[in-house]
Amino acid sequence: MYLKKKNQQRQRSGGGSGRTLRQPTAPIEAPPCAAEEPLAGELLSSLERRRLYRDVVRALRSGLRDASADFSFLRLRGLRNLLKSLRSIADSDTAILFFRHSQSIPELQVVPVLFMISLRQLEDDPIVVADHIFGMEPLKINSPATDSEVALALRVLEGCCLLHLGCAALAHQHKAVKVLVKILSTRGMLEQGACLDALISLLLDSPDNQKDFEACHGIKKIAELMKDKQVDDILRLKCGEFLLLLTGHVYERREPTPLAAILEDIKKILGEKCASFIWAASQFGSTLDPDKRQTALRAQAHQVLELLELY
Repeated sequence: MYLKKKNQQRQRSGGGSGRTLRQPTAPIEAPPCAAEEPLAGELLSSLERRRLYRDVVRALRSGLRDASADFSFLRLRGLRNLLKSLRSIADSDTAILFFRHSQSIPELQVVPVLFMISLRQLEDDPIVVADHIFGMEPLKINSPATDSEVALALRVLEGCCLLHLGCAALAHQHKAVKVLVKILSTRGMLEQGACLDALISLLLDSPDNQKDFEACHGIKKIAELMKDKQVDDILRLKCGEFLLLLTGHVYERREPTPLAAILEDIKKILGEKCASFIWAASQFGSTLDPDKRQTALRAQAHQVLELLELY
């Protein structure tokens, strides 16, 4: 009886060895390999780039579809969406690269749609022939472009050219400078203001467009518009800003350009004092910070108008 109790005590205490039984432990997991972290980061970056590219393409397709519509109110909606998309694209370097790539794809090109639809009627009217009248070849007639539509189309053109130099080259194929110079003579103040901004974006770093501008006597027409006291002062100021920006760009290039004689043209129309001030002011403006440049540009344009009053 005594031995039986001893055996039971030994079994409870671990078989008489003096050691307690250990509970089984969970297996230790190996730490993640350091090489996996860069791979995961590259994968996420690749997926983000694909999503961004799809967003750019989707926005362009949607905007171009409406901008090509027969009715002006649909085209206005498409142009607004395109302008909104361009502003969003401008905030991302990657999106800008995707936009530039998209403009090599014909179905995603923005500039041809602008000149074939919204700006087409500014260049020429559709020709009606007998077949159209008697129904042999039905003529497709779009609703005419309103002032707001033309102004929005010019803003979209400006944005495209600022984001991608190739858009300015593409616009040259559609005689863009000729069309825009005509706007300055035939349209209202809303379109004229947008036209001046679009012209600057077309002329920068584009010798072909600069040649067209020189051939159209663009400097003369803008200077004469600036001299006209019957024109609204806001538009006259914008003409002054245009001349200051263009002069500064020409003389910053340090190389021959089609507009190298811009100061001579300004001197003939606005006088030597005004031309000298425009040259000096354009040199000063290039040394300012971007935040201060716009304020200085507006002040300089005011001074140009004051010199015109004395001329």
